[in-house]
Amino acid sequence: MWVPWSAVGNLYVVRHADAGTRSHGDGPDELPGLTDRGRRQAEGVRDQLMDVGVTQLVASPFRRCVETLAPLAEHLGLSVRTDDRLAEGRGFVGALELAEELRDAPAVICSHGDVIPDLLDALLRRGIRLKDDLRWQKGSIWVLSRDSEGFTKGHYLPPTA
Repeated sequence: MWVPWSAVGNLYVVRHADAGTRSHGDGPDELPGLTDRGRRQAEGVRDQLMDVGVTQLVASPFRRCVETLAPLAEHLGLSVRTDDRLAEGRGFVGALELAEELRDAPAVICSHGDVIPDLLDALLRRGIRLKDDLRWQKGSIWVLSRDSEGFTKGHYLPPTA
C-alpha cells in the first residue's frame, strides 16, 4: 500500500468495521461483533496497513474495535491492546493523550464514530492540514503524520469493502 508520507511515527486512526445490531438503550454498547461485511472491512484494514511498519495496535475495549484490528494483528504477529480512552462516549482528550504516547513509531488506533470526529476536530484546531474532507466511514483509516512539533497533515483512506 502506498502511504502519502513517511511512515515513521505515523498514526493510523481506524473507524471500527461494520458491526451487528446495537441493543436498545441510551448508553454505549460493547457487545456487537463484526458482521460479514465488517469482517471484509477488517481484512481491508489489514491489507492497507500490513506493509507500513506498524509496531503497536490499540483499540477501544469494545468487541467491534478489537475484531477490526484482529486480521492485522494476526498478520503482523502483534497483539491488540485495549485502552478505555478510545471507548465510545469518551471524547477526544484521552484519544489525543494516547496519540502523543504513540509518537515514536507507526501505530494504529481503532475507535468509534463519535471519538474520531472529535479527535480530528481537535487536531484541526491545533493546525493539522487534512488533504481530504472530514469523514469516518466504518472500516476507514485516517493516516496522520507528524513532526517534532506534533501532527502536521492527514489523508483519508476509504474502506475497501
